[in-house]
Amino acid sequence: MTETEGKKLLFNKWDVSEVKVTDPGLVRYVNLTALIIPHSCGKFSKQEFNKSNMMIVERLINRLMQTENNTGKKQLAIRIVRDAFEIINKKTKRNPLEVLVEAIANSGPREETVRLKYGGINVPKSVDTAPLRRVDSAIGFIAEAVLKSSHSSKKTASAILADELIAASKGDMKCYSVGKKEERERIAKSAR
Repeated sequence: MTETEGKKLLFNKWDVSEVKVTDPGLVRYVNLTALIIPHSCGKFSKQEFNKSNMMIVERLINRLMQTENNTGKKQLAIRIVRDAFEIINKKTKRNPLEVLVEAIANSGPREETVRLKYGGINVPKSVDTAPLRRVDSAIGFIAEAVLKSSHSSKKTASAILADELIAASKGDMKCYSVGKKEERERIAKSAR
């Protein structure tokens, strides 16, 4: 029996067991269970917080699928993510799941604002962001970056996703998702 026969590998290539979540707040909400193809057929959509049990790659795929042109095209979204993972592996020589987890940790805002009403006046107030909302926001920023960049570029969506994930995993301020995170945190800081 070879070494890879006993393990389930994501897309039959990448080992999930070697990826560790370094951000302690996100450990419960970044699920890295091994599925060959991340497709749970809506198994986790029944309850409010059950999406934290869904594999993080499938959550990214589902978020990419929510844009206007890709609505309901899960096979297309899976192919975009699989090709992006290939590009990430070629460029960085690292496990693409590790890059994805670092990108989510770096592009999820830690602080946001809410509106409070005092005597008919709306006052912004700074609050800490819940870990599940951090993950949701990070995935949303990454998907939004892919959507906006793919309209104005001749690059493929998978190449754009790969570049965004690599830049976000490094914490580069020039990438869209980290820039949006910094913008939200700056607004929250001014509302303290």
